[in-house]
Amino acid sequence: MAVRKGSSGGEDMCPYRLVLEHVTSRWGVLVLIALEERSYRFSELRREIGRVSEKMLTQTLQTLERDGMVHRDAKPVIPPRVDYSLTALGREAAEQVRTLATWTERRMEAVTEARAAYDETRTPEGARAVSSGGSA
Repeated sequence: MAVRKGSSGGEDMCPYRLVLEHVTSRWGVLVLIALEERSYRFSELRREIGRVSEKMLTQTLQTLERDGMVHRDAKPVIPPRVDYSLTALGREAAEQVRTLATWTERRMEAVTEARAAYDETRTPEGARAVSSGGSA
């Protein structure tokens, strides 16, 4: 999964890494998890995810659609109706990112403790206490 030498990113990147970036991006994870439950219209999905701009959601959906994970169903009605759902490949990816999201939620207390310990050693008081062998 290495990046080719001299590449500047984008399509020049290792294809595995590029797909991994799409699936694990901030909005990619949230889109996959939301669509795992049911299909959504664009505005519903935006509300479900929250705090995502229209532009970022559009880009994320297009990227995941191109990668074969999201199906866009545009119905020829007035007003236009577009529904987004997961493909079989998308459902498989959603299961994987949901596992990671569940693990993150379950282990958040340990992460918070690790952050506090790290930050304590980086503050002037904490760094002095660690270097002198004392406590802050």
